[in-house]
Amino acid sequence: MLPAPHLTLRPIAYALLCVGVCVSAPLMAQDETPSEPDDLPALGASVDQASAVGVSSGGYMATQLVVAWPERFSGVGVLAAGPWSCAQGSLSLALNQCMMTRRGAPSLDELEARHQRYIELKQVGSEEALSQLRAYLWHGEEDDVVEPLLGDLLAEQWQQWLASPDQLRVARSENAGHGWPVRLPSEAAPGPQEWGDCRQGGGSYVLACDEDIAGDMLDWLYPEREASAQNGAALTAFDQSEFAVKGLADTGYVFIPEGCAAGECPVTLALHGCQMSANAIGDTFVRYSGLNAWAEAHQQIVLYPQAESSIANPQGCWDWWGFAESTWQLSPQHDTRNGTQIGALMAMLDRLQAAPEQPSTD
Repeated sequence: MLPAPHLTLRPIAYALLCVGVCVSAPLMAQDETPSEPDDLPALGASVDQASAVGVSSGGYMATQLVVAWPERFSGVGVLAAGPWSCAQGSLSLALNQCMMTRRGAPSLDELEARHQRYIELKQVGSEEALSQLRAYLWHGEEDDVVEPLLGDLLAEQWQQWLASPDQLRVARSENAGHGWPVRLPSEAAPGPQEWGDCRQGGGSYVLACDEDIAGDMLDWLYPEREASAQNGAALTAFDQSEFAVKGLADTGYVFIPEGCAAGECPVTLALHGCQMSANAIGDTFVRYSGLNAWAEAHQQIVLYPQAESSIANPQGCWDWWGFAESTWQLSPQHDTRNGTQIGALMAMLDRLQAAPEQPSTD
């Protein structure tokens, strides 16, 4: 869950030892023969109720995404991350002020001045659009990767942005560490390389805390959506290379309930943390985060974009400090509408929300 170059805590060799999954549609076991993933489908998804959720680096990216394009989202969920634009394009700040606070806590006044500059330049969305979102924030009190104080600052930031305190829910788990807490399903066999206990990340940073954070979060972000009959769903791979930008893997995943093929289902973008991609931990996050169970019951599409490891980003993090931007930029725009990864994620959302092509009658 650490920024890529923090090799003193997580050696590069760990990031390169992948638990690769061979996939087609749906996800397959490792000993099956893979086939080429299909294109991400156009499903006519709802354009009014999209949300972005994420953990750690994915939490930082989820906030960046909705601040850049608030008019395209109705909600955001952030687990185990700090305030928006905390790193300000600096790896040193990312390591020393946005995970630990060795250089002191980030200044919310300074970050808001950055936000206002972006608004003036039309590089992020308007204050009015941002104020209408619903936000769910969670942090483990035993988090030793991203200090809980940073989660408090994120909550304070959202309190300043939102129109009403009723739009914000802040959750804390007293005995939880860094990661994404889950309630293990009966068919999931716990193993030391797959699940962490509630305080330790284990091999996946999916924490067996007996807490359904995903369900609690989506209930908050979608208070008007009721559960319906479950008619089946598929977790499938898609070709992510057509959205290729620095830091993205070739394959992503999407969970589609059967009823969503007809259109109008909301979309949730679910962003993994560092060392949590499918190449690193197989299907542990994309299958067992708890998002899919809620999504099937409530007819919701879940998109699981995938970051990849590289020399610049050996732990497969999302870009919350500027590594994916041009090296000549004095101030990388990773946290604006011009950010390359933000652009790719929005293009994926555009695809899901586009009307399906009608079969030719010729």
